[in-house]
Amino acid sequence: MKLTRLFRPRDRRFWLMILLNVLSAVLAWVLRTWALVPLASVVVGVFALGNALLGLFIAYDLMRDDSTQAADVSAEDAPGER
Repeated sequence: MKLTRLFRPRDRRFWLMILLNVLSAVLAWVLRTWALVPLASVVVGVFALGNALLGLFIAYDLMRDDSTQAADVSAEDAPGER
């Protein structure tokens, strides 16, 4: 697992991870700045935690995913393919 595999601007999972982390930060900001009804606070909090956990899972998946690099290496090493 390498941290450098996390930055993949051409992968949709990378942008989904960014979007989820920004959304969870916005939801956490809403929880801290506005006094919400307790039920609304719970719903917003659950969404914020869910977004953060899903973003972390996608980050972990991006760091351990070797399929794109393995495909590139195998295409370069295959003899007679050119």
